[in-house]
Amino acid sequence: MNQYNVMHGIDQSGRVIAEYVWIDGSGIGLRAKCRTLNKKVTSLADLPEWNFDGSSTYQAVTENSEVILKPVAYFRDPFRQGDNVLVMCETFNWEDNTCQKLVPANTNFRHYANKIWEHPSVKDEETWYGIEQEYTLIGKQTRFTTWPLGWPENGFPGQQGPYYCSVGANVCFGRIISDAHYKACLYAGINISGTNAEVMPGQWEYQVGPCTGVEIGDHLWMSRYLLGRVAEDYNVNISIAPKLFADWNGSGCHTNYSTKTMRNGEKGMKYIEDMMALFAAKHKVHCSVYGDDNAKRLTGQHETSSMD
Repeated sequence: MNQYNVMHGIDQSGRVIAEYVWIDGSGIGLRAKCRTLNKKVTSLADLPEWNFDGSSTYQAVTENSEVILKPVAYFRDPFRQGDNVLVMCETFNWEDNTCQKLVPANTNFRHYANKIWEHPSVKDEETWYGIEQEYTLIGKQTRFTTWPLGWPENGFPGQQGPYYCSVGANVCFGRIISDAHYKACLYAGINISGTNAEVMPGQWEYQVGPCTGVEIGDHLWMSRYLLGRVAEDYNVNISIAPKLFADWNGSGCHTNYSTKTMRNGEKGMKYIEDMMALFAAKHKVHCSVYGDDNAKRLTGQHETSSMD
């Protein structure tokens, strides 16, 4: 983030840069665009709706390409600083060319999830979430492929073991990116609670939470955006793919979850055990919607349980 430092003291004439961020039609990629606002943002009401061309983001057809951005959360901008903000948005399409009715865009799952969190019985349970996001820093271009940081050009590194929570240039790769991301999240107001080097060299983890309800998604997605932005400065890419190499640990996004009832001592433990029995009956259905390529990772090896 060094190149931004010389810009921090520049007067913006009372205006604010708002970076609108959204999930694109892939369901995993993030997009962003900036606009100028004439005053400091103090609430969501200060952030107008906006739009973009969804035919370029896998979210609309050319004949009806306008997608509407609706701000749902905002954070301090650690790159531009000052009063500038990052804005998390939901996306909506026009139902048809008459532009009379908006419907959630293809990957706007937040719209539906929030209806559940806003249900009175769910709100009363005070849902807590803590998410552990693992990722791999991809940076070394070779003649044949793209390797994670710290990997030799023509082969594999030494066997995993010394890399987890590691210290030292021979085993720890990319700490400067992890630390810059950590500080960016803290500045932005993301509820990041820690970081560590992971089992595979060039792999890291950070934790977001505890957060309640829909807030966990807003904080996680904005933390992913910040990670991508920080990595840009080092010409490094981020992979959250579940499995890059068959004989090495993959990357997960583990979700820790509890409700008020679950946190109620012995009664809560009985409630959890009963819940697990209900989950077991739908195990394969659940696993099928937890993201692509998890079957490659959940094999029973490399610190995982079998997907079955």
